[in-house]
Amino acid sequence: MKSQNKTILVTGGHSGLGMYCSKQLASHNYNLILAGRSPEKMEELAKELRSSHNLKVHLIKIDTSSFASVRAGVSECKNLLKNGEVDSLNGIICNAGVRFNRKHTYTEDGYESTYATNYLGHALLIELLIDQIAKNGRIVFTASGTHDPDSADGKIMGIADNATAVELANTGKNGSKPIALGKMYATSKLDMIQYSYELDRKLKKANIPITSIAFDPGSTPGTGFLRNMPKPVAWLAGTSLIQWVIKRNGITTSTADFSGESLARLAIEPAYATGSGKYFQCNVGKLSERRSSKLSYDENRAARLWKDTQELIHIKAEETILSL
Repeated sequence: MKSQNKTILVTGGHSGLGMYCSKQLASHNYNLILAGRSPEKMEELAKELRSSHNLKVHLIKIDTSSFASVRAGVSECKNLLKNGEVDSLNGIICNAGVRFNRKHTYTEDGYESTYATNYLGHALLIELLIDQIAKNGRIVFTASGTHDPDSADGKIMGIADNATAVELANTGKNGSKPIALGKMYATSKLDMIQYSYELDRKLKKANIPITSIAFDPGSTPGTGFLRNMPKPVAWLAGTSLIQWVIKRNGITTSTADFSGESLARLAIEPAYATGSGKYFQCNVGKLSERRSSKLSYDENRAARLWKDTQELIHIKAEETILSL
């Protein structure tokens, strides 16, 4: 029987820690599907990886802020599998993310952009593609320690802990006061973590052997993550003085290369095969299993989040095996 070449799909896999993740996966002979808004930008990394590792790198245009874009990208991915261009989809890394700092914007679907990009678009991607993931495959969600208001990371921003997914997606509409953008970012990551836990529970209940892991890369300067912030703020965040202040105040810190490589490890290394329903964090050169926020373990909130999410992304029961 012909052996199958393993493939991992990575959103935002061509820049920042996503780029380091993709390079690490390639060094372990994994083929890649890079999913992002600009195939032209992704092609540069794809050429490098194809040349240096002699592997397949497919590019799919997916903007996670757009449900139409996610659906089109999923269709393209399924065609790659159907046509044999991709042998086996062994994992999905939900890594793309944004943080806005100027004003609220809304997507073509009518939802607040931070929440749609970071959370809702990835939820739709997983719902539509999970039946294509191979047995014992993995899903890894790039989250953030800012989701925990009891941590030094979370105290910087805070979270909108009383808001439902519907309220978060529609914040600021009809003349209402919008939730602050920092809180929108942190809460989108809280919901991503809680979704990953609820996904783990549903997969186990259905006896589906797929692993669902949440990951905090820590504060990683130099990744381009702050590109939507004012230029002086983005520059200041990368200075040695600010990094010293960050560490002194107990904020979780890492580097883009270490966190990116750790993200890849979670997706492929045997040591993390039992990591489903768990939260891992990078901090000062170490990747460790940690407890996430108290609220993230609230199963009643998780059940409400799951229900609201499926309604917000307009998923139909026949489109996903996760309508459980």
